[in-house]
Amino acid sequence: GGLRVAAKGAVESIVAAASHAVTGSGTDAGRVPFDAAIRERWHAAADELAGQGLRVLALATRRAASADEPPYRELELLGLVGLHDPPRDDVRSALDACRAAGMRVVMVTGDQAGTALAVARSLGLVAADAGADQVLEGRAIPTGEALDAAARTRLLAVSVFARVAPEQKLRLIELHQQAGAVVAMTGDGVNDAPALRKADIGVAMGRRGTQVAREAADMVLQDDAFASIVSAVRQGRVIFTNIRRFVIYLLSCNISEILIVLGASLVAGPLPILPLQILYLNLVTDVFPALALGFGEGDPGVMARRPRPAGEGLVTRAHWRAIGAQGVLIAVCVLAALELAMRWLGLPPERAVTLSFLTLALAQVWHVFNMRARGSRLLHNDVVRNGWVWGAVGLCGVLLVAAVHWPLLARVLGTSPPDAHGWGLALGLSLVPLLVGQLWLSWAPRQPAAPSDDASTAAATDRVD
Repeated sequence: GGLRVAAKGAVESIVAAASHAVTGSGTDAGRVPFDAAIRERWHAAADELAGQGLRVLALATRRAASADEPPYRELELLGLVGLHDPPRDDVRSALDACRAAGMRVVMVTGDQAGTALAVARSLGLVAADAGADQVLEGRAIPTGEALDAAARTRLLAVSVFARVAPEQKLRLIELHQQAGAVVAMTGDGVNDAPALRKADIGVAMGRRGTQVAREAADMVLQDDAFASIVSAVRQGRVIFTNIRRFVIYLLSCNISEILIVLGASLVAGPLPILPLQILYLNLVTDVFPALALGFGEGDPGVMARRPRPAGEGLVTRAHWRAIGAQGVLIAVCVLAALELAMRWLGLPPERAVTLSFLTLALAQVWHVFNMRARGSRLLHNDVVRNGWVWGAVGLCGVLLVAAVHWPLLARVLGTSPPDAHGWGLALGLSLVPLLVGQLWLSWAPRQPAAPSDDASTAAATDRVD
């Protein structure tokens, strides 16, 4: 005998489309026409639920004679539903980790302002006594017009947005990107796909996320946990640091070899290292310590540093200066070993080359310990704790002993077994670059910690859960 329309949605939308409210139940049920006082009472009830951190939906119904009638008018409001959807227990600690790492978290949600504010307070995203002025609703975000400096500054300073539409999310992302931030956006719905695509890093939910959201994202969280983003940031910083150390280590070692040959040529001296010996170092002894650096688990303070500028290269100007200084120091020690072997130990050039070869090889092996972070502790840092580094050092030691004491390999490389004085000379001079490097690393200040109020990375999240 007709159709029944059922409607659910945001309180303001349902109340605006309602003409009556159902009161009582069973035989006492009745219909009360809406007026301004009743509408205000329902909005107050919704605000009370939202203040408890509940997600509030309004339910309504109507009778229709046919499917051609507009469904969302003259609705009868049935009541409100408050859904308790608390954030995970680890979200607050994850937010603290974000602040320490120089990342700012902005809550962008479709929930009403009261719900957003209550959740933000519970997480420490805003102060516990923060008022409603700390939340900005999406209608205050213009999407198609230019903003003046004051409006732009105000929008960038807000940490909680409520009742935000998809196009308004795009506008927020654009504003933060224009301000120089690298923006990560989380989302799970179809309407989040444009924002996930617009963000520098789109993060989709793997469990409850739609297929469209997952395809639009750069990263998918298999456990839907905000804390997993923080773990990914830490792992990304560790990987980048390991790659940078790998490159710096190899460049400084190779530059030292170039400087050694160049220095000997300039003074018309004997060649300190033979071509096959260079090949042996590059293919055998250099490779293992460099690879071991790639397995490092990272400095414990990696998440307490400023974010790296987005445009910063793998090797900066400061790194090149360090590489050059390290290469020069190693080269000087190797040339000194050659000169002392001939003048102090009285060795002919063909035998003195063995000591310069050993000095270079050992200096490069010890040099791996100069790859620790500036200001880190001498015996308690991520390089010393890396078991792969110690394995590489031990393997290189065996290969170097074989290079001078295994007759077949010694004949190929043009080396000869040194005596105790020769080993002492090579070992002593090879430790000089290590000692100088360790003194400088211990004296140099650590990279500055990330400030809590000036972050270069913004993480916008649909809900911090």
